[in-house]
Amino acid sequence: MLDLFAQSLAPYYLQIKFLHLLFVAAWFMSTAVGYSNYVIPLFRSWQKDPDNIDKARLRNWAFERFDDGVVLEHIAFPMILITGPMLMLAGGWTPAYGWFAMKLVMVVLVFLPLEAIDYYLSHIGLNKEKLRLAGKVQAYETAIHTHWWFLVISTPVVIVSIPFTIYLAVVKPF
Repeated sequence: MLDLFAQSLAPYYLQIKFLHLLFVAAWFMSTAVGYSNYVIPLFRSWQKDPDNIDKARLRNWAFERFDDGVVLEHIAFPMILITGPMLMLAGGWTPAYGWFAMKLVMVVLVFLPLEAIDYYLSHIGLNKEKLRLAGKVQAYETAIHTHWWFLVISTPVVIVSIPFTIYLAVVKPF
């Protein structure tokens, strides 16, 4: 059955690869501008003057818009998880290829956990706009700080691991 599925996908390998790379690009870059140009500067400005209500409002606005903006990222990632196995089958890739095994390790140990946390922070338990509208002031502030620390910790990981994974997929070095 799996062989039949692989054979039916094989003629569409390049089209699937195109879609996969398109979703990877959307996933990787969808939050870069908002994070680097709004969230970081406004959060740092607020940190210098935490009692300034206008700076707090701008910080909160940026985080809520960031939660809205990651919707594109959070649509792209499941599409990557769909097109990836399709590519694997269509291309005949297995973990016997070192580059592919390393790519799977990156997906399972880095990207899946990061995205699970990110979904929770942006859409589920710690969605800032929902907390604000519910009048949960302390939970809102906790969500802002939790999300900030997640971004501080995860950004260097993402900046290194996504290009490395793309390199593995494109160059296939081992």
